[in-house]
Amino acid sequence: MRKTYVYIDGFNFYYGCIRNSPYRWLDLFKFAQAMLPKNEVIRVKYFTAIVKPSASDPAKVIRQQTFLRALGTIPQVEIFLGSFQAHPVKRPKADGSGSVEVMDMKEKGSDVNLATELLVDGFTNAYDVAVVVSNDSDLVAPIRAVRTRLSKTVGIINPHQRQSVELRACASFVKEVRTWTLAQSLLPDVLYNANGAIHKPAAW
Repeated sequence: MRKTYVYIDGFNFYYGCIRNSPYRWLDLFKFAQAMLPKNEVIRVKYFTAIVKPSASDPAKVIRQQTFLRALGTIPQVEIFLGSFQAHPVKRPKADGSGSVEVMDMKEKGSDVNLATELLVDGFTNAYDVAVVVSNDSDLVAPIRAVRTRLSKTVGIINPHQRQSVELRACASFVKEVRTWTLAQSLLPDVLYNANGAIHKPAAW
């Protein structure tokens, strides 16, 4: 079995197949193993950013922090945090009667962090196979570099219904997320770390 690292683009994964599902309380290491049964999954690297509370969902920050603490109990999972940046922008109104100023929220850093880890781990020979969980075509360049310059296998696990043509063209293989792999990879409702119990959020 080939030594494998898995790199998860957190928000791309979440909005692709997790957001409206019952599988948000997910053990990412078990998920990677379920998706790659013929590989020896050594490490899962998870790239995300701390969300901002909103008027419609002020508790989402607490749920995310709870999930990150739960992931922290899994030795094979490593978390990398980017950031959210907010700035006002003008958007046209739907009826064409002018524009309105809104706050534009953008996640920064996750794709760069993922690309950096993929390249550094490749150059240091940490893995035989790398698998990227994303449908973001911005990752084409680092994937192509690892394949062509290092002659390593780089696969894609696509969390979306449609596949980026650019990613498919540059990857060694592509797999689609299967519902059963999510269903069998859930965390226990209660976990423990040095600070005590970690409970699955009631809304999940």
